[in-house]
Amino acid sequence: MTERARKTPGRRTLLGAAVLGTAALGLPAAAQAAERGRGHGGGHGSLRDLPVPTVIGHRGASGYRPEHTLGSYQLALDLGAHIVEQDLVPTKDGHLVCRHENDITGTTDVADHPEFAGRKTTKSIDGVSHTGWFTEDFTLAELKTLRATERIPGNRPDNTLYDGRWTIPTFEEVLRWAEKEGRKRSKPVWLYVETKHPSYFRGLGLGLEEPLARLLRRYGRDRRNSPLILQSFEPGSVQRLARLVDTPRIVLLSGPKERPWDFVESGDPRTVADLVKPAGLKWLASFAQGIGPTLDLVIPKDSSGRLTTPTTLVRDAHAKGLLLHPYTLRNENSFLPADFRRGTDPNAYGDVFGAYAAYLATGIDGIFADHPDTALLAAADHAGR
Repeated sequence: MTERARKTPGRRTLLGAAVLGTAALGLPAAAQAAERGRGHGGGHGSLRDLPVPTVIGHRGASGYRPEHTLGSYQLALDLGAHIVEQDLVPTKDGHLVCRHENDITGTTDVADHPEFAGRKTTKSIDGVSHTGWFTEDFTLAELKTLRATERIPGNRPDNTLYDGRWTIPTFEEVLRWAEKEGRKRSKPVWLYVETKHPSYFRGLGLGLEEPLARLLRRYGRDRRNSPLILQSFEPGSVQRLARLVDTPRIVLLSGPKERPWDFVESGDPRTVADLVKPAGLKWLASFAQGIGPTLDLVIPKDSSGRLTTPTTLVRDAHAKGLLLHPYTLRNENSFLPADFRRGTDPNAYGDVFGAYAAYLATGIDGIFADHPDTALLAAADHAGR
């Protein structure tokens, strides 16, 4: 066992190291080291300007703050994340707001609002039944009366300190925030924007792509070299966006047996396993600049949850000119591969640096992280090898 494995740092140690250790420089040391990493080369507009490996603040700094709040986004940026992620869903009156899901039962205090008790309902979304409260049943004004809460309080009880502190942000508010922070830092703030359940919402008359494109044009993020990446689990949504704006695009990929929901609706028989083959990657490269695979598509796990041998996905995707930004690495034992868990507490931090080393060694171009400071330190370790 390595020294690092024996002395796994706690969350305050990691957060303090990233923020305090380089405060005088205004940029975390890990981020500076990553800036010196190889470029994407031959790339797609300003995507080549991103450091490799790129650290993407997953829903902000969701390991430390309730996800998809301005507080979470701000902390991710302050910690040095190269890109900050937003997931978009619509309101009843057509505004785009930032939530991981349209079901807001577990991420807001909606259940504490008696005036909305009658809005609780059951819906089938992408073939899965959900019971709760949904953004498409609320106007923006109504949603703004709610407050954001921690989604997984059992895993992250410290984050509940911030329950009720922030409202649900609109995507336009995030664009304004990014403009302000960009001026303050004298460099663009990169955003990573996902359309959630686009076929479902299009069926309700609340298509995501057109209003998203209008906002991107309004804020000058509709160009090939714009500091923003669009993403979706539905290739059709990415294709639709490609016809509306020139902003860089990524197709997200789930488990190998899964089919994108727009494939299910259209009768396309292809699975994710088909899309990660050379022919599928060639097709994706015809309208996207990269893929966002689940980490298991990069290094599968065995029946005990331990990492096995890497697949050829990184090599095959790079051969088609595609970037790879896999998702998602988290510090807690319960989210780590079994070989990197330490101790018996599922919510304690494991040997996350060991896990990062394994994934970064495959040659991925970036990674989504709930704890961006940890990812930046791991990126610096990788760059120094």
